Amino acid sequence: MWSKRFLALASLIGVAAAIGALVHSFTARPGRHTSTAAGQHSTGTASAPAATNTPGTATVPVLMYHVINSAPPQGTSSPALYVPADEFASQMSALKANGWHAVTLDQLEAYWTRGVALGPGTPIVITFDNGYASQYTNALPVLKRLGWVGVENLQVDGLSPSDGGLTDTQIRGLLAAGWELGTQGISGADLITLDADQLRSEVATARQVLHSRYAVPVNWFSYPSGHYDPTVIAAVRAAGYLGATTVITGWASPGADRFRLPRLQVMGATSPSELLAQIAAAKTAASPPPSYSGPGIP
Repeated sequence: MWSKRFLALASLIGVAAAIGALVHSFTARPGRHTSTAAGQHSTGTASAPAATNTPGTATVPVLMYHVINSAPPQGTSSPALYVPADEFASQMSALKANGWHAVTLDQLEAYWTRGVALGPGTPIVITFDNGYASQYTNALPVLKRLGWVGVENLQVDGLSPSDGGLTDTQIRGLLAAGWELGTQGISGADLITLDADQLRSEVATARQVLHSRYAVPVNWFSYPSGHYDPTVIAAVRAAGYLGATTVITGWASPGADRFRLPRLQVMGATSPSELLAQIAAAKTAASPPPSYSGPGIP
């Protein structure tokens, strides 16, 4: 009798173990987790988009913004720096309505090199230079409503909060919202005027400081004033960056030099339709030259 009961109990345990193994096998299959949209954070174990191992070939426009606010009446800075908040919101809504979808430069690099999907819509990158507080107060809410992210190009010794610069808390808020952190160096100095030691400090030290301070990758450099030459490019490459952005108009291409990525600067008083037309026209622009020391926004 006892042996029969023992055999029956063992049989039940075996069935339960088999069911448990089957459930584990089903839930552990790749793709069972819900992927997290760009700019959103999940407390679960959402998997990253899968790589196809077939490099992407699409060219992608990169927009450049500075202050997302109206220009002050007695301001000394160039009016081109200022895009009012409502104007920016209208531009982003127009992009969304026309099928665009904002991604980061890291996401773009993963698509170009490993075929990682960029999500629905046509990809576009939205960058912000110089670390103005309005990028947090005015641009972040707009992009967040759309489920989009931006790229913050920060100078280590940038504007102080009293001069309209981002606070440390605001920078961390951008990162928590999924924004990517790039840099324009330590001080935003014109890199083509520096000696070798100064250049290395501006470029390499900035990456180390920001990575240590915010514990995020700092993979992209933005040339201050847009100025660069082969020596500057070599220093940026040696510092471990994946690439760098310029102020030369055009679309970023997977086959071009990653350290001379073009961008389209968005000026104030640009209507949504004008922006769409400017993006379309920039697609046929020539590639950035090997060196550039011309006009640029500081």
